[in-house]
Amino acid sequence: MIQDIEPSIFHNEYINHCPEKGDAVFCFDDEGRILAAQKDGKLIFPDVSAKDFDTVYLFSIDDKKYHLLLGSFEKECEGYSYLSVRSLRENGSGAGVFAAFTAYHLWKWYSDNRYCGSCAGELVPDKTERALKCKKCGKLIYPRINPAVIVGVIKNDTILITRYKRGYSHDALIAGFAEIGETLEQTVAREVMEEAGIKVKNIRYYKSQPWGMAQDLLVGFFCEADGDDEIRMDDTELGSAAWKRRDEIELQPVPLSLTNEMMYMFKEGKV
Repeated sequence: MIQDIEPSIFHNEYINHCPEKGDAVFCFDDEGRILAAQKDGKLIFPDVSAKDFDTVYLFSIDDKKYHLLLGSFEKECEGYSYLSVRSLRENGSGAGVFAAFTAYHLWKWYSDNRYCGSCAGELVPDKTERALKCKKCGKLIYPRINPAVIVGVIKNDTILITRYKRGYSHDALIAGFAEIGETLEQTVAREVMEEAGIKVKNIRYYKSQPWGMAQDLLVGFFCEADGDDEIRMDDTELGSAAWKRRDEIELQPVPLSLTNEMMYMFKEGKV
């Protein structure tokens, strides 16, 4: 999956640090595309002097530190071009893609939070933790993380495979966001009922995944159809939904997502 970058180690603890020689700086344009180059199959990000630009520290992978440029980057950077995060997902893997996804998550948060919701004061990066602080009232704003479930619904030797009505065009599983006041297990039951009209039982946790492209934390569960297994598909969200045998499952073209791993585990008889 996208976060599986071993033997590299991801360090997300915040430090108040300015870019130094050898550090990377993420530069995004107004459309959320990231300035990057590809060399020997790896993503490379520019080194931008802290003396010339306003930056904030994001995280480290092994000993390499990564920063975010706050604002736009106007200079030419030979060999680099702006790439969408989605295109990175479709054409790469490894620590560079994971770093780009995570940087996008934080860029989106910084971009969407410029003024305080309590007093309309200006928000600026805090110097002691990863937060935005209001210059007027002192309110702290922390990064947004959306909890969502991915659900493998099993019936005998088949699994419920779906395709979204719009957007991502490959096979997937039932998915949806947790609502106020419910557990993740309740989210599983509600989403399967809403999207497929099926009751479930024996809900069991599988694995989780950060998904920075959408600011999500994905939590995977397997469960079983309970009773009536007739699919009553919500056609406002889904384009298709069907029970498929293990040998009928078509995996996604890039094996970075939790959804794809869960489909793979079922296809190979490991679930």
